[in-house]
Amino acid sequence: MFEQPAHQRRHWASPQRVLLLATALLLPVALLTHLGLLGFYGDEGIRALVALEMNISGNLITPTMFGERYFNKPPLYNWVLLAVFKLTGRTDEFIARLPTVFFLLAYATTVWFFVKKQIGIEGDRMGYPYNSQFSILTSLALITCGRILFWDSMLALIDTCFSWVMYSMMMVIFTNGEKAKHGRQFALAYLLAAIGFLLKGLPALVFLGIALLAYFFWVKKWRTLFSLAHLGGVAVFGAVVGSYYLAYAQQNGGLSTVFSTLFSESAKRTFVEYGIGKTVLHLFTFPFEMWYHFLPWTLLAIHLLRKNSLQLIRKNRFVAWNALVFLTTILPYWASVEVYPRYLLMHVPLAFTVFFSLHAKSKEASAPTVKWVEGIFQALCWGMLAASFAPLFWPAVQQVPFLYPKVGFLACAMGLLLWAYKRWEAQRLLVFAVVMLVGRLAFDWFIMPHRLEIDCNSQVRQTSLDAVRKAAGRPIFIYKESLGIEPTTGYYFTRETGQILSAKLSDFDTSACYILDKYRYDVRHEELAKIKTLWQCGELSVVKITSK
Repeated sequence: MFEQPAHQRRHWASPQRVLLLATALLLPVALLTHLGLLGFYGDEGIRALVALEMNISGNLITPTMFGERYFNKPPLYNWVLLAVFKLTGRTDEFIARLPTVFFLLAYATTVWFFVKKQIGIEGDRMGYPYNSQFSILTSLALITCGRILFWDSMLALIDTCFSWVMYSMMMVIFTNGEKAKHGRQFALAYLLAAIGFLLKGLPALVFLGIALLAYFFWVKKWRTLFSLAHLGGVAVFGAVVGSYYLAYAQQNGGLSTVFSTLFSESAKRTFVEYGIGKTVLHLFTFPFEMWYHFLPWTLLAIHLLRKNSLQLIRKNRFVAWNALVFLTTILPYWASVEVYPRYLLMHVPLAFTVFFSLHAKSKEASAPTVKWVEGIFQALCWGMLAASFAPLFWPAVQQVPFLYPKVGFLACAMGLLLWAYKRWEAQRLLVFAVVMLVGRLAFDWFIMPHRLEIDCNSQVRQTSLDAVRKAAGRPIFIYKESLGIEPTTGYYFTRETGQILSAKLSDFDTSACYILDKYRYDVRHEELAKIKTLWQCGELSVVKITSK
């Protein structure tokens, strides 16, 4: 993957510089184009709504949703969104999703830093920047795997940030442990776990515990777990997390509901809820499902089929650590029936570090698996080139502005990259990473505008905005339990009105407006507007009550 003959090495850097320049130019455009075009999906509405309510109430300690205390997640990510809202003066979808792009780039930079630092020995010995391309590829593969590039990088969710923090925690456990700096190791690990806990709750502690046990049993120093250094790390965690929950307890008179909810959030996707039958079935399907979601780079897993793959992994302690911590920390999700691919983002660079290491060793040995992988990637390049012309024949996108120049750019870019893939053998995987970024740009230009026209999310947003206008400044409430669990709708009403949308159970004011499920509640009313809901793209009504 990386080595060239000595007489060619003076030319080797030039293609890499061209590809890195292309990456630097494409990356921000690909990740930011149409970032705020579509309405919120699912949990995005929860994150943004809780942050909006914090902004309106001025209460940063007690998260609320629809005016009621919200216990499912700690508040740190809501503070991040609130800070971005304050800094920009905007609360729209683009701004809410912007932190995800930042955290993804920070995550990829962190992967590059640790891989470059730890894989450098072999590069120094061979006398050329082996570790430079290795680390670049691993970080770019994180960004350009299918699930992240075409989904998670566009959503205002916690998972990218949380995964960055958890990956960093796993790396500081290894890097400081290898230098026997256990005080620093425990302090940093527990600090990052505390940040993770304030983002997502108990999973951060689970991953911390598994990673520490895996490392110290691996190096056969398990007694270190009972040291004063470990106690110091626990103190760091207690100081960070305890400070928040002390403030919360003082404001709300206790913590029992908070922690019981956090525990149920962590346990509800396991066999405790789904039973042993579905859990056993999940154990068999989980590896194949996750392999699919993180294509195309998971194709490199074919190198695991080599007879000596285990020996190759064990030759480098950093690669071996990535394999070990991947296998141990993925077990809670492997045993959980309801697992979304975004929960596994922390495991992606761990697996990719192993895969790229095996690919490099396989290429040095001229293993047949290299030809299979590179042949598939070349076929995908041809497929992407052919797909570049598809918008010309797709009636749904004929109204996209600058259709022909965009198609021309995509076709030329894919053609040049296909040429580079065939000619620049040492940089083939880096070329393919750029191909993926061009593919994301095509997605931005053609797929996302089409989704805007057909997605229920867009209808939820538009009908909610129309309903607020028709309310003409009247206060708006939820009629009893009409809204159900629709935080996305709540976000749009809260954003447009500047008031916390809350339920009213009695004493209905005939001068106000109400969001009413008229199929559930029989009440005399004057309908002002209909609004779409995400649940089965159903409908609610915005009404005036004509009789109390």
